[in-house]
Amino acid sequence: MSGEAAAVGGGEGEANGIPPNVTIYINNLNEKIKLEELKKSLTAVFSQFGKILDVLAFKTLKHKGQAWVVFEDVASATEALKRMQGFPFYDKTMRIQYAKTKSDIIAKADGTFVPRERRKRTDEKSEKKQKREHHHDAGASQIGMGVTAYPGVYGAPQLTQIPIAGGQRVMMPEIIVPNNILFVQNLPHETTPMMLQMLFCQYPGFKEVRMIEAKPGIAFVEYGDETQATAAMNNLQSFKITKENQMVITYAKK
Repeated sequence: MSGEAAAVGGGEGEANGIPPNVTIYINNLNEKIKLEELKKSLTAVFSQFGKILDVLAFKTLKHKGQAWVVFEDVASATEALKRMQGFPFYDKTMRIQYAKTKSDIIAKADGTFVPRERRKRTDEKSEKKQKREHHHDAGASQIGMGVTAYPGVYGAPQLTQIPIAGGQRVMMPEIIVPNNILFVQNLPHETTPMMLQMLFCQYPGFKEVRMIEAKPGIAFVEYGDETQATAAMNNLQSFKITKENQMVITYAKK
């Protein structure tokens, strides 16, 4: 992603007068969130509006609290801007507008790309160090959010393996009575509780996400009542956090 900052750095201007394009500029983001977690969470939240080509965020002081999301088409960017304007993201409301200039990935596609000077090696080393710190702190971040190790009062239903698209196999439950708690499967192993919270809190009645540290790839999401849980399940069923991972949602066994 080196060189991208210069390509989109002009996004801080006025909201008015900027023509629609495939890249949206987001600011007022929580500056305490680690860079990699921020990118993954933005991808999880915005991929519901269309295919994302890139998510750009930088650790420099000038770009803190800011990010750019590059969609494949303008319609997706426009829908994301309208729907997510003011969305509470890590305890701060997002401010979104179209980016003033296109990102490198788009410039390369349409032939207008002009190479820029590469970042210094010290920056690259610092970025690698930050990634290592992110992996080291992953467990601590979950504890800090108050995520319990095991949901306790409810659990995974009795399961039967069935195949889904791409040759993967997931566990599907036997007949379970609809209730207010959802059982989510086939999540990428790097999924964090906060990433899921960003997805599921868009729907009324959301209470909390619980993940089991010893069993990556699954989670439980609780809503106020069965109707609210059903609405969230219907909207997010088969949602792809990554290209390889299509969420499978059922009711939890109570």
